[in-house]
Amino acid sequence: MQFFGRLVNTLSGVTNLFSNPFRVKEVAVADYTSSDRVREEGQLILFQNTPNRTWDCVLVNPRSPQSGFRLFQLGLEADALVNFQQYSSQLLPFYESSPQVLHTEVLQHLTDLIRNHPSWSVAHLAVELGIRECFHHSRVISCANCTENEEGCTPLHLACRKGDGEILVELVQYCHAQMDVTDNKGETVFHYAVQGDNSQVLQLLGKNAVAGLNQVNNQGLTPLHLACQLGKQEMVRVLLLCNARCNIMGPNGYPIHSAMKFSQKGCAEMIISMDSSQIHSKDPRYGASPLHWAKNAEMARMLLKRGCNVNSTSSAGNTALHVAVMRNRFDCAIVLLTHGANADAHGEHGNTPLHLAMSKDNMEMIKALIVFGAEVDTPNDFGETPTFLASKISRLDTRKAILTLLRTVGAEYCSPPIHGVPAEQGFAAPHHPFSLERAQPPPISLNNLELQDLMHISRARKPAFILGSMRDEKRTHDHLLCLDGGGVKGLIIIQLLIAIEKASGVATKDLFDWVAGTSTGGILALAILHGKSMAYMRGVYFRMKDEVFRGSRPYESGPLEEFLKREFGEHTKMTDVKKPKVMLTGTLSDRQPAELHLFRNYDAPETVREPRFNQNVNLRPPAQPSDQLVWRAARSSGAAPTYFRPNGRFLDGGLLANNPTLDAMTEIHEYNQDLIRKGQANKVKKLSIVVSLGTGRSPQVPVTCVDVFRPSNPWELAKTVFGAKELGKMVVDCCTDPDGRAVDRARAWCEMVGIQYFRLNPQLGTDIMLDEVSDTVLVNALWETEVYIYEHREEFQKLIQLLLSP
Repeated sequence: MQFFGRLVNTLSGVTNLFSNPFRVKEVAVADYTSSDRVREEGQLILFQNTPNRTWDCVLVNPRSPQSGFRLFQLGLEADALVNFQQYSSQLLPFYESSPQVLHTEVLQHLTDLIRNHPSWSVAHLAVELGIRECFHHSRVISCANCTENEEGCTPLHLACRKGDGEILVELVQYCHAQMDVTDNKGETVFHYAVQGDNSQVLQLLGKNAVAGLNQVNNQGLTPLHLACQLGKQEMVRVLLLCNARCNIMGPNGYPIHSAMKFSQKGCAEMIISMDSSQIHSKDPRYGASPLHWAKNAEMARMLLKRGCNVNSTSSAGNTALHVAVMRNRFDCAIVLLTHGANADAHGEHGNTPLHLAMSKDNMEMIKALIVFGAEVDTPNDFGETPTFLASKISRLDTRKAILTLLRTVGAEYCSPPIHGVPAEQGFAAPHHPFSLERAQPPPISLNNLELQDLMHISRARKPAFILGSMRDEKRTHDHLLCLDGGGVKGLIIIQLLIAIEKASGVATKDLFDWVAGTSTGGILALAILHGKSMAYMRGVYFRMKDEVFRGSRPYESGPLEEFLKREFGEHTKMTDVKKPKVMLTGTLSDRQPAELHLFRNYDAPETVREPRFNQNVNLRPPAQPSDQLVWRAARSSGAAPTYFRPNGRFLDGGLLANNPTLDAMTEIHEYNQDLIRKGQANKVKKLSIVVSLGTGRSPQVPVTCVDVFRPSNPWELAKTVFGAKELGKMVVDCCTDPDGRAVDRARAWCEMVGIQYFRLNPQLGTDIMLDEVSDTVLVNALWETEVYIYEHREEFQKLIQLLLSP
């Protein structure tokens, strides 16, 4: 039995040795009565445990001397002596200061720290241990400003990293810890606090002192730079409240540039709100504004909303648009363009953004730039046009297409001057885009647009000279402009109007006497009435879609209403601006059948016809034009069912007049008849031109089934459901179709009474929803509009000549 007892004891000792010799275990001091005391330091004793052949370090509990804690059990005397010496020098302040230390878990944590961080002082250990009473011990106080060898940090550095505000107070108030000491990386306690998660620590540091608040580390970063880099918005706020400086240069510029570089929107907003001048600050390396550093649409939009100069240039002369194109940041480029960025700005070496887009073979970017007005014939400092760069750098197949194109249409400065080549061998300057004398280029394919198409279109849209000018004589005939509904596809109408304005040199408002619009067309009609440029409205529409079309249908009406109030004024009335005469269509839905209502900026004409319905109930009449708010009229005309909730009793005018041409012509006829009945025939003007602009024709697709019947089996049920869905869609499309017979009737009516009729509506390659938000999809739609403008240049020329005639 004695043999088995000794065997068990031996196996137990071996197990302890190989499991964890540093595991803290509560023991009875009496168990070591027969063991030799090798070393003793205060309450710490090193025993030679002869039965187990180990050296045990025991901490005697000063509050209960009969019990203790075995701190380690090692098999080699040399190792035991080394660890005992390390423990004896570090443990004393802890078990003398607080009874909390005398627990197995706490001692385990403490001894692990001593072994793992041999260069830490007792103050460092006290911070990590987190027991406040320890900081009143003289040994801890004396080490409050000591630095350890691993990172060169002080106990205060550790407290800030840990985010322990109570320990920080102890260090600062009782231990008088210094705040300007830096570690091996040159970082102060403020740098450490920023990297933590407790902003209260930063607040406490800021209250006690500002030493180190604006100090740069070895990387040149202040705590504010670092907070922006890490996206610590709350830390940025506290630092700014502590008067951290925003004008200290770092490796990437000021803190605002760091926030932009790492796309930390909240940090950038916080800095700008505290110091608005930072939005115009230039970094030292590139001389670039924060907008140059914007990497996505959200960051760019935030800066522009706060007044950043969209065309600010860097030291090299590049704008933010140049940078976005160089970095292939399409979404960011669209935001810049829609906020007025100059698409033809000359940057480094005289390159425009289109030069850079051509050199990078980015077709989507090229389309966007040309759609927003970039010219293809602008040379850089080396005499190279964007088309020449494309022919030199682009892929072989694209290069051949461009060279063929240049020989077809001619381009001034298409390539740099070559010594010895006669000038007459160069390309001739192009004629006016709507001139019929120019050579006819190859047909444009909508399905496979290549760079030659880009050049054709850009040629068509560039006005080499104005076809005419408005005569001084007063017009003897009226011109009518009709704008279809179509949601965000109103961008297509805008692009058509921009082309008309560029070729005529006259604002839309001065070309037409009457403007009628439905839904999005109504909004544009009001924009024309209030003198807003179409280039501005194009940017507004791109910005508006992101504000309004959020979430799922039906969308919240608030953002749309705020947008309309912002653009037209909250208290502006319809009759505040008299010319041109404007009418918006709306659907009165508080009656059955529903009725078409026109929102006017003039008094409605009196008619002699009998009422359409016998009024059996009292229906409240609509507001008079002088009482009608502009934004409410726009909101009522654009209350598309399933997209937005009704505006009171009004639904979208597109339900009854998505193409308002015939309704507008009827209104003008009734207006003139009313003048005649009132003896004012001298004020009557005959309508001579009707221009109807659409929002794009969707491609025609086959429909397999619209049959709705009573099913007799699951297969027929599925077929009926599908047929009902297709039938419902067809009914809606038929009710709101602005093309087809509606156009045929308007054209026939105009031809019968001798009115020039122009219907401009491009064919789209894909069906675009009213609430489309993709910039790529919308840019492609505008691109197809530019293709349409070029292909119908004869019709545009005729239209403009008629509009400019008296």
